[in-house]
Amino acid sequence: MKHCDILVVGGGIIGCAIAYYVSKSGRDVTVIEKGEFVSGTSSRCDGNILAIDKDPGFDSQMSLVSQRLVDDLSMELEHKFEYRAPGSILVCESEDEMVAAQKWVDRQKAAGLAFRMLDREDIRQESPFFANDLLGGLECATDSTVNPYMLAFALLEKAKKQGVKAFKQTEVKEIKREHGIFVVETSNGVFTANHVVNAAGVWSPRIGEMLDLSIPIKPRKGHIIVASRQQHVGSRKVMEFGYLISKFGGERRVDPLTEKYGVALVFEPTESQNFLIGSSREFVGFNTKVNNEIIKSIANRAIRFYPKMADMMVIRSYAGLRPWTEDHLPIVSRVEGIPNFYIAAGHEGDGISLAAVTGKVVEELINEKDTCIATEPLRFERFKERVCTI
Repeated sequence: MKHCDILVVGGGIIGCAIAYYVSKSGRDVTVIEKGEFVSGTSSRCDGNILAIDKDPGFDSQMSLVSQRLVDDLSMELEHKFEYRAPGSILVCESEDEMVAAQKWVDRQKAAGLAFRMLDREDIRQESPFFANDLLGGLECATDSTVNPYMLAFALLEKAKKQGVKAFKQTEVKEIKREHGIFVVETSNGVFTANHVVNAAGVWSPRIGEMLDLSIPIKPRKGHIIVASRQQHVGSRKVMEFGYLISKFGGERRVDPLTEKYGVALVFEPTESQNFLIGSSREFVGFNTKVNNEIIKSIANRAIRFYPKMADMMVIRSYAGLRPWTEDHLPIVSRVEGIPNFYIAAGHEGDGISLAAVTGKVVEELINEKDTCIATEPLRFERFKERVCTI
């Protein structure tokens, strides 16, 4: 039997960030992962630390705090993780989108964020590969990008140096609470802990069920293409304005296949000079098999915005699962009724963006400090309260 003060369940980027920040505060931490570390969602995504696609207000402020923490991590962590902060842009393909983009920029600027509109000439200067009919777009100057795999391992390696014990191939089978202590039976023996943090991402509802908790997180599948460049296409993250509409469930004027799979352009250059192209959104359970119809739809969408991309080489494609909640905010929270049990999951496509701030907030909750962001919107109980009022 292995005892620790704090047991973190889940070895993705969220679990690694929690292990780092909690151990940095001097607490005794163990992190367990049912497979290999960083082998799930964190290894099947892009690496953006974005405010540009967040609702103005709480969402975008939370992202700004995370951006500042990642900037600090780029100096604190021993291993580099391809951190760059070039900003990001959204591009518009219709007058309606330009009007909506102006409103988005006005709201973000009112919230104190570094946003500005881009005209047709700005878009031309951004990349000569853009389609000629694009009208403009908008920019967020603070957005940054990382290699998510390398950031997660940099956090984990530093956490280990701070005393964290890490166990892979350790799947949770049962959790009980006895005499104020959690008893966690796994495929790798029994762990006991004073505190447990459920950071299991799309699998967090299964951990919740073991304690009679219903955690409203669903897996939402997304595809990404990795392509090689023959020429320099662009230096920073680009999304179409329709990505926002797709993310928040609005209506778009696109062909039926694009609509069906929630496909919207996402372009991200990597430090290795290849680039990632996404994205799609669909609910198909835990199926991670690549759907070639979706890959074709993503490629066609990319060619619409970058016509010359038609000649570029696809290296590979992959699909991952994002832990979705209905209000598009994660759960980063104590659980009422189960003392010393915490949930840190439900980030959907924002897990890389919000890993640092999530790790910091969990450390602050465990140590009963004032938190660096308001935590009311992230409470687990918000879902129960919503059900009760219907």
